Amino acid sequence: MEDNTLKITSHVTAQALQIMNEDSRETLARRRFSPEKIAIFNASHTSLETLHEYRFLKDTEAERLLPGIINNRVQQVITDPVPGENAKAGFSKPRNIGVVFSGGPAPGGHNVISGLFDEMKRFNSASKMFGFIKGPEGLLENRYIEITAGLVDFYRNMGGFGMIKTGRTKIDSGSKMEKALTACKGLNLDALVIIGGDDSNTNAAFLAQHFKSSGIKVIGVPKTIDGDIQVKTEDGKVLCAISFGFHSAARAFAQNISNLANDGGSDIKYWHVCKVMGRVASHLTLETALQTHVNLALIGEELADYVDQERMSKGLEQDGQMDYNAYGITLRHLSRVICDIIVRRAAFGKNYGLMIIPEGILEFINEIQVFITKLNKIIADYNRIHDLDFHRSFPTLNEKLDYLRRISQGMMDKGRFPIWNIRDDELFNQLPSFFREGLLVERDLHGNFQFSQVKTEKIIMDMVKEYLDVLREQGRYKVGILRDDYVSLMECAGMDPDLFAPALFKNPQDKYVLVKPDIISLKTLKLSLVNSGMLDTEEETPQVLVNIFRKSQAEFKIQTHFYGYDGRGTDPTYFDCCYAYNLGLTAFHLIAGGATGQMAAIINLEKAFDQWQPAGIPIARLMHLEERKGRLELVMEKSIVDLESNAFKVFKAVREEWVAACECPDRFRNPGPIGFSRHVEEDRPLTLRLNALES
Repeated sequence: MEDNTLKITSHVTAQALQIMNEDSRETLARRRFSPEKIAIFNASHTSLETLHEYRFLKDTEAERLLPGIINNRVQQVITDPVPGENAKAGFSKPRNIGVVFSGGPAPGGHNVISGLFDEMKRFNSASKMFGFIKGPEGLLENRYIEITAGLVDFYRNMGGFGMIKTGRTKIDSGSKMEKALTACKGLNLDALVIIGGDDSNTNAAFLAQHFKSSGIKVIGVPKTIDGDIQVKTEDGKVLCAISFGFHSAARAFAQNISNLANDGGSDIKYWHVCKVMGRVASHLTLETALQTHVNLALIGEELADYVDQERMSKGLEQDGQMDYNAYGITLRHLSRVICDIIVRRAAFGKNYGLMIIPEGILEFINEIQVFITKLNKIIADYNRIHDLDFHRSFPTLNEKLDYLRRISQGMMDKGRFPIWNIRDDELFNQLPSFFREGLLVERDLHGNFQFSQVKTEKIIMDMVKEYLDVLREQGRYKVGILRDDYVSLMECAGMDPDLFAPALFKNPQDKYVLVKPDIISLKTLKLSLVNSGMLDTEEETPQVLVNIFRKSQAEFKIQTHFYGYDGRGTDPTYFDCCYAYNLGLTAFHLIAGGATGQMAAIINLEKAFDQWQPAGIPIARLMHLEERKGRLELVMEKSIVDLESNAFKVFKAVREEWVAACECPDRFRNPGPIGFSRHVEEDRPLTLRLNALES
């Protein structure tokens, strides 16, 4: 009997394990999916055509540090119908190509490798590809694997950077670049392809300069879900509309937020506050809002551009002086803007909703930016002057605050105008302790304030709750009651709804009725009924009226959500599958054409697929000096939301409708799950589609 049981258990376990270890049908279908190829890549050979009409400003520091690639021009990949013998030999020769993932994952990275691998093998099956493990760290430590056809096939169209992993090690010194060169020479590489964001492409530029005399080409590929790699020429021509990974992350966030819209509209009691990635730019917030039609989406760039006209007018009227504090929104004003929408929706029975805020919204708030700038300077100066690390010297919050206090009192700074004054100290100490600690947290490897470690949504929503309490006490924050529901309740209690309505509501005949502002408690409710002659002083307030009053009382409840890493690791959309694959193809053709120090790009990405044009963009021309860790460094410039773009203008024009502070239903949009079929998937991000419209 026992033996029989063991056999059955073993048999069932084996079946169960088989079932559990099977790839899903979706995964198998993804691996079989073949992204579309730009028509040019069906040609037997291509060449690179220099486009002199596209011009960029030349940074003098970039010219000094990158003399070998600073004069690169935009190169367009074109069909070569009659290639010469040298061109044929150049394409067909066996190559060794190295690849590196750098920075955070982004959906589509594996397709860059797939496109590069397929094209390399198409021209010569003896060519080899090597992937450096854990990003730049693997390059510096010479840790790599050979990338095979089986490995590529396993990861086609799949999310993450799992094939060779990734890392954030910076190659920021001559000795590190020499180590990287040694590793590449050891593998007899013809080229190195760096797949990463703005800092990674900055690395690519410096490596291209360092590797140039060795003959090893270096090509960058634009990757970041933040969408802050966008390239425009000096005269505004878009050459790279967005980085790969952006669309997939935005769609992943949008699907989750759309699910919350379904939930919020069902139990109608929560405001869902959704923070999405985006430290210095709000591209993800804008795209996700366009995908979902949430009630409120805050675009950081717009807040930074805000001008308080009322405050400015008062300053001019009182003493004829310009009040420069009128420029840039404050935390207090921002909380008022949010409260206004919450109150307006509640008046129509919608004491719930959805809002999206970008991760780095605080960086766009004037008063917070001043603190960050001053603290960055103080920390950098301390590290430089004392040759010590500020955060190790002052490990606790109190020790850091004490150091700041001494500066404000003139004990540490003998200058006439100390960088941290008494007013700064007073304002800083009014902030919640967790926020002060967040502002003093150790900066990241690039010297940036780490907004992801600060509970941005808590800071803002605490201020919102505080002001809503004031509005509730003033009788301005109330939940509107459907008049039909009021009538039904009154009639069930045997009372005349029309008789009592004028005593209860400020708008007794509207579809949604609002309890009068001066009725803020059961005591004031009874007083209103007595004053209206509906009730004697000695009588108890009828229970039905008590119930109606309680229904009108607004309680602000929130659920907070952070969308970041889930979007980085999602499977790519149809758009990103095709985009990333063609970037891999482009990288190979740039290498075959002899290019180096170029970033693979697709011109006309915002247009239909048949208008896509592969090209190489000179990375050195995209760089400028920027403050990092208290000193100026040459880096690739980030792109922020353009408030003059079609996408933002459309968003601005329709967002009031999405507030739905009226008798209308909510306007939420369901973008659907991520797929990879051209028949049901959108062909590009909504921001790109809108920007492609003729103005």
